[in-house]
Amino acid sequence: MSSQSHESARPYRIGSCPQCGQSVRLDETNPWRPFCTERCKLLDLGEWFSGSFAIPSDEPPHGDGSGTR
Repeated sequence: MSSQSHESARPYRIGSCPQCGQSVRLDETNPWRPFCTERCKLLDLGEWFSGSFAIPSDEPPHGDGSGTR
C-alpha cells in the first residue's frame, strides 16, 4: 500500500465556517481553517479590528474621562 492511498483514507473532521456557515474540512489540507476561504478569514479579522467583535471585560475602557492614568 502506498503512502498516498493511506493518506487519503484518513478520517477528517467537518465543521462550519464561523463567517458564512459553509461546511469546511478542519485539517491541514485547509490553509484557512476554521474558515472556508481566505475571504471569510479576512472578513472575520476585519470585524475584530473594527470593534464589532469584542471580549467582554469588567474593566472600564481607556479614556473613560476619570483623569487617572
